[in-house]
Amino acid sequence: MRERETCRMKHTEDTEEQTELMEENEKNHDQPGEKHRSCSKAEKTLLKKKSAKKSYTCTQCRKSLINKQHFELHMRIHTGEKPFTCDQCGKSFPRKQNLELHMRIHTGEKPFKCDQCGTGFALKHCLKRHLTIHTGEKPFTCNQCGIGFTRKAYLQVHMRLHTGEKPYWCDQCGRSFTQSAHLKRHMLSHTGKKPYACDQCDKTFFEAANLKNHLTIHTKEKPHSCSVCGKSFSRPQYLQKHEKTHTSVRDHMCFECGKTFTAANFLKLHQRIHTGEKPYKCSHCDKRFNQSSSRKMHERIHSSVMPYTCEQCGASFRHKSSLKGHMRVHVEKKPHTCD
Repeated sequence: MRERETCRMKHTEDTEEQTELMEENEKNHDQPGEKHRSCSKAEKTLLKKKSAKKSYTCTQCRKSLINKQHFELHMRIHTGEKPFTCDQCGKSFPRKQNLELHMRIHTGEKPFKCDQCGTGFALKHCLKRHLTIHTGEKPFTCNQCGIGFTRKAYLQVHMRLHTGEKPYWCDQCGRSFTQSAHLKRHMLSHTGKKPYACDQCDKTFFEAANLKNHLTIHTKEKPHSCSVCGKSFSRPQYLQKHEKTHTSVRDHMCFECGKTFTAANFLKLHQRIHTGEKPYKCSHCDKRFNQSSSRKMHERIHSSVMPYTCEQCGASFRHKSSLKGHMRVHVEKKPHTCD
């Protein structure tokens, strides 16, 4: 009986919630032949009831929320309110915890460490995603071709290959792309801007990856060797293309004319013959080209750049083929003779 009085003393205010809690206490007090149930269980039962009451409903999307705080946070989705601002870069966030996580970019804090390789991450879910590299786990599988992916986003992008969806459009030439990154890269072909420059020569590139690949020319590094003939290559994709010369595999076919190719990019370039597509426009005149390399060669007409120099006499040329033809002047061999 003393325990019952102690329990009731905690709930003296005559409110709806307190009355409800006392009713739960009455239910949970000793019954004949039963042991006493604690007040905490009654409180838990009340909390469950309170959780079930979603009394705050959004007038914009009709979503129900359990309390006023959650409701106010939710409304920021519709209002766009972002009251928490980073004092380092000015970026704003709807929640304080979002700002706290963002600050790790500036502080360099990476509290989540991979126990396999030691790589650190600012967010726990980034670590979880990274671990699939070590486990080989690919939980997201394409139902069309069976290819597996580590992330759902990768699968969604891949599915566009089957559906043909290309939601990202270039407003300059009308070309469309499956990914926004591909569109962004393509736009550089219109502006001509190449932000990545080689510190060994004057060559510039649209992407950092292209610059990295280019640097192997200067280092002479060719780590990828053919297992059949031993020929070495600076990039793995060059090796893959080369290996097909040994197998004669030409598994990319043009459905317009039946011509086959060893690589998908060769097929893509070929198909422009049929479509008439010329996505690369000269930055000096209105002439267009179906390959970026053709445009590059053409643009030398507008400039004084002559990158190919004869080692014998110093004469310079715009094109490699012109230099090759010139070299015959210095050798006695004359490949074309009169019969």
